[in-house]
Amino acid sequence: MFESINRDGTESVKWNERQKKFGTQEVLPLWVADMEIASPLCVRESLGKRASHRVYGYTIYSERYYRAISGWMKKRFDFDVPKEWIVPCYGVVPSLNFAITAYSQKGEGVLVQTPLYPPFVSAIKHKKRKLLDNVLVYEKGEYRINFEDFERKAKEAKLFLLCSPHNPTGRVWRKEELERMIAICLKYGVKIVSDEIHADVVYTQKHHLLASFKEIQGQCVILTAPSKTFNIAGLNTSYAIIPNHRMRQAFKVVQDKSGLSNGNPFGIEALIAAYQGGEGWLESLKVHLAENIAYVKAFLESNHIPIKVVPTEATFLMWLDCKAMNLTQEALVDFFVNKAKLGLNDGASFGKAGEGFMRLNIGTSKDMLQEAMKRLHYAYKVGN
Repeated sequence: MFESINRDGTESVKWNERQKKFGTQEVLPLWVADMEIASPLCVRESLGKRASHRVYGYTIYSERYYRAISGWMKKRFDFDVPKEWIVPCYGVVPSLNFAITAYSQKGEGVLVQTPLYPPFVSAIKHKKRKLLDNVLVYEKGEYRINFEDFERKAKEAKLFLLCSPHNPTGRVWRKEELERMIAICLKYGVKIVSDEIHADVVYTQKHHLLASFKEIQGQCVILTAPSKTFNIAGLNTSYAIIPNHRMRQAFKVVQDKSGLSNGNPFGIEALIAAYQGGEGWLESLKVHLAENIAYVKAFLESNHIPIKVVPTEATFLMWLDCKAMNLTQEALVDFFVNKAKLGLNDGASFGKAGEGFMRLNIGTSKDMLQEAMKRLHYAYKVGN
């Protein structure tokens, strides 16, 4: 069912930027967080129907759009989202930038947890805020929060950018972890902006929407989209859920100033179709992705390659602990790119805490993953 789609000739960032990113066209690209898997049929049919109209002018966010979002949140997370809480957006990364501008001033502290998806940190630096890094603790192959350090940093923070589920570690924050972070943020008046774009692709754990905790609804924002879930990132359609009226208005003011206010007619239709008809496809996708994760883990172990898989509780991104290879980060990247001919994300790009790691995108076919592991195994054998 989930065969890889040939993306040659589609101006794909993942495939067409190989030379620029890795210095060679020969790598199998397993980096950018989109998939080689076809979007669900319901989405493709809705886009075809919309394209057949032949006019693609300025487009509003209709009642159908809002109902689809509210319906998805209720169906998947048992969470009621009133229409007025929903703010249509262009993308989660631009929205992160808008939130930093809306809820903090230059020089004020913004709290994050590294290793972390790079746009969080770059946005803080570009906005000239003070970066407060609550580095996640990596012990016995798993990540946890240093809550003592979190509270120390929260004392001087205006804003906390939460990544939930966490990218790149694949952690799904437990209810008690979220409650503890919320309590600390409430204590010190820290607003929370939570990137929950990977919330739909969670395996055995339960994802808890930040805004479902009533005590934090007065000072929180959720940023999310169907883009990762249904492989429609190029349609640039996301949304924010902001329960508090004043916070919602502050966000809208900043977003409106950016000029990014018009809807994408194809993105809107794709969101509606995915949320109303894509649930069965998603459940099948999760089975496929879980099998891919298990395959990579078993391959590394059975072939005695000294790379450990950090437990992937969510996302289609595997965080690989390569420290036992005893290579510098530069040599590690060189091994993957020039010896194994694989284009993964450099762990160091997620912060200093990511050194010794690489991020692998398994959102592809089993055949492509088998080819990737074949290349990795060969490169390791030749080098040893």
